[in-house]
Amino acid sequence: MSDATPATFHLKTVEQRLLWLSHWMIHNANHLRPKADGIKVGGHQASSASMVSILTALYFSALRPQDRVAVKPHAGPVFHAMHYLMGTLPREKLENFRGYGGVQSYPSRTKDVDDVDFSTGSVGLGVAITSFASLIQDYIAAKPWAQTPGMGRMIALMGDAELDEGNIYECLQEGWKHDLRNVWWIIDYNRQSLDGIVREGLWSRIEQIFTAFGWEVVRVKYGALQRAAFAEPGGDKLRDWIDACPNETYAALTFQGGAVWRARLMEALGDQGDVTRLIEARSDPELAALMENLGGNCVDTMAQAFAAITHDRPTCFLAYTIKGWATPIAGHKDNHSGLMTKAQMASWQAHMGIAEGQEWEPMAGVADPDAFRSFLASVPFFAAGPRRHSDSRLPVPPVTITADREISTQQAFGKILDDLARGSSALADRIVTTSPDVTGTTGLGPWVNRRKLFARHARQDEFRAQNIPSTAKWDFAPEGQHIELGIAEMNLFLLLAAAGLSHALFGKRLIPVGTVYDPFICRGLDALNYACYQDARFIIVGTPSGVTLAPEGGAHQSIGTPLIGMSQDGLAAFEPAFADELAVILEWAFDYLQREGEGDPDERTWLRDETGGSVYLRLSTNPIDQPGKRQDAAFRQGAIDGAYWLRPPGPNCEVVIAYQGAVAPEAMRAAGLLAEARRDVGVLAVTSADRLNAGWTAAQRARARGNRAASSHIERLLAEIPRDAHLVTLLDGHPATLSWLGAVAGHRTIPLGVEHFGQTGTIGDLYRHFGIDARAIVDKVNGLTSGRPGWTAPQP
Repeated sequence: MSDATPATFHLKTVEQRLLWLSHWMIHNANHLRPKADGIKVGGHQASSASMVSILTALYFSALRPQDRVAVKPHAGPVFHAMHYLMGTLPREKLENFRGYGGVQSYPSRTKDVDDVDFSTGSVGLGVAITSFASLIQDYIAAKPWAQTPGMGRMIALMGDAELDEGNIYECLQEGWKHDLRNVWWIIDYNRQSLDGIVREGLWSRIEQIFTAFGWEVVRVKYGALQRAAFAEPGGDKLRDWIDACPNETYAALTFQGGAVWRARLMEALGDQGDVTRLIEARSDPELAALMENLGGNCVDTMAQAFAAITHDRPTCFLAYTIKGWATPIAGHKDNHSGLMTKAQMASWQAHMGIAEGQEWEPMAGVADPDAFRSFLASVPFFAAGPRRHSDSRLPVPPVTITADREISTQQAFGKILDDLARGSSALADRIVTTSPDVTGTTGLGPWVNRRKLFARHARQDEFRAQNIPSTAKWDFAPEGQHIELGIAEMNLFLLLAAAGLSHALFGKRLIPVGTVYDPFICRGLDALNYACYQDARFIIVGTPSGVTLAPEGGAHQSIGTPLIGMSQDGLAAFEPAFADELAVILEWAFDYLQREGEGDPDERTWLRDETGGSVYLRLSTNPIDQPGKRQDAAFRQGAIDGAYWLRPPGPNCEVVIAYQGAVAPEAMRAAGLLAEARRDVGVLAVTSADRLNAGWTAAQRARARGNRAASSHIERLLAEIPRDAHLVTLLDGHPATLSWLGAVAGHRTIPLGVEHFGQTGTIGDLYRHFGIDARAIVDKVNGLTSGRPGWTAPQP
């Protein structure tokens, strides 16, 4: 260990400033700020303390502006304190920590104003997205339009308990497949989780797993004080004792302090001459500082560990730390949710050398403020200023499809992408598709055949090379535009999240399109929510969907995904029935992904379309007859807004059938049958229950605020039918998706859909079983009201 340099001295000062400011921020929120709700605010002091040295060494000695970091959720206070220290975050944001308008509990790209690269909070996901961000960085760098600056490192600061999350291991395997590079995962190995101490020997399992997937593992166990002590006579015995000490014992001794450390060490190692003298040469505070000087709590040691990595191979740093390090709650098994009391904070404040009234002062306790400010101004990572990039919007070419025959929406999707692949538009060049081992069965095959699969190193399709016939022409190349994934839906959505942030992270816009079997959206739902929370932009295609996928059985037949589409913030959900609807929606979606506007909603729909977002398309493999060529403005706008009249109701309408998706033929057949006895039957084609509902609720809010003229798209559509008309809602999914339509204008509603697991059979079998066929619709209507006297509905 070299003697302390000015840089090392300043790093230690940064560490102490961040330690104090982060803990004072939490203390203020819990003990000083008025509590409107009378409940604990929280803030994770102990988890912040264990990470403070790591974060200091990383940001103030190792990072470059092109590097990106996912910060451990519970270290959020340290991250915010860092930006306050650097002058990029105002004091009032810290004072209102976890309050309305203050810094968030966990770093957020969309809610915080400081320079957050990746939102974190759902543990494990922030870690894994760094690997997929690196893959996207490689993807962009390989393209002729890229012109990217130097490659950055994608870095995750993670707690050891995050290794319990299964998505971590799915990510590790996927990274190995794609020759992952430029990724660091830094594990805060404090060996304490929310409920207790982790199992002994976890470190060895961590090393074995990462090594198996080709990572370099750097174990950072001993700090500078410990390494110096080990070099003294008897130091080897002290090191052996530390290595053999159980995690729980080490934590308990840390909490109890120097005198107890001394008693235990003398009991175990006393009367051995040299090691006894090593212990006795230190006061109780010095002995405690020595025993708690683990590698991850030594800023100089961490800085050296980072500086030693000069290659681009993925690297895992296993940094041993003390949870609650350097605070009165260090080591206590309850400290995850615990907080320092007012008395503890007062004593600790004196220990930290912070004068009363100077608690928020960035330079409080700094010996030479001018020199320290000069150091901060020279830190490379912050010198470039804000690192949130942008890219210009790509023009969207017309999206059309000729559909004069039976075709499914999944087939239409594949044909539209194939047409784009044939062309040479800038938009097509920026499309990147991905799928979790269902590329060929979700409509992406033609696109991949034309645009190839991405790999940093070219690899030919051996079947093609040997002239073996196959529909899949799978050549891997740097110019490829499809990223093939294994069967892990969490990885799919994390890759879409990374690709959907490419314009902000790397300054180059991508148009990510992912496909997955619709029921398995639920498998990756946490990662989908995480992607939307970050405001990543992508299209996710769930196909096939519903019991319409009849032969596959209940495990592959989705029911609740339309409700997921409605409830997921940041995601506009559509379920078109016809190919021309899909073409209109996709053309709109390619532009919608690129919007970043602000301001009031569009008063025509009361939707905030100018803010943009991601898009979910629920498609089907069932070919149905197409309605013929339609290009009128009302149809095109209605398909985007969420609904249009496929069969307009007459002035004496008694029944309206509102359907969504693949059940369109059943709705039209039922309307024809009902029209024989009932007047002016209407058919409402719903393309997006999500957008209809969002517009309706937004218009209600506008009226509540005094805008009495506010009216949504669905309100205007349903205003055309008499109040005593009956409304039948129909879809291959949960009936709650459309049942709310009756509340819009007070129409009596018959909601039809699927509420229970399906089974194998034909489409007709299952439609009859669940009562979503034309016969069921007619019977339901006739069971409520009578039609023309003496009339009996014929069989469909």
